[in-house]
Amino acid sequence: MTTPSALERPTGVPFARRMAARLVLSPALALSLLPPRRLRAVLHFACRGATPATAAQAKNARDAMCAVSLRCAGPKDCLPRSLGAALLCRLGGSWPTWCTGVRVVPPFTAHAWIEADGRPVDEGVPDDYFTRLITVAVASRSGR
Repeated sequence: MTTPSALERPTGVPFARRMAARLVLSPALALSLLPPRRLRAVLHFACRGATPATAAQAKNARDAMCAVSLRCAGPKDCLPRSLGAALLCRLGGSWPTWCTGVRVVPPFTAHAWIEADGRPVDEGVPDDYFTRLITVAVASRSGR
């Protein structure tokens, strides 16, 4: 799953945040290997009891994942990047809306991302650029 983007590694991420991101990187990579149905079930379990993440919390988590992993900063690994950011938010007690979907305009491209306040976090595309196929949010009981 991917969308065109430039390789950008955030700077200024605090040491403790980078260490927490390193902690969730391996589980995120492992989760990215699961089939969609099982992944959705695991994420629903993980987000239980969390509060919705703010845009700032979600962006900080995404930035931390990109800062510690060249793979997550790259354009082709949106799934581990989004999973890692969601898990990192969860360590702090919050949960962004985790989404997978496809681009609305041709050519077909699958993508995974996180949202906060109903908007994609730091994706550099308009809000309606992707159609959501699976979402995992704090308040939802099942993905779409």
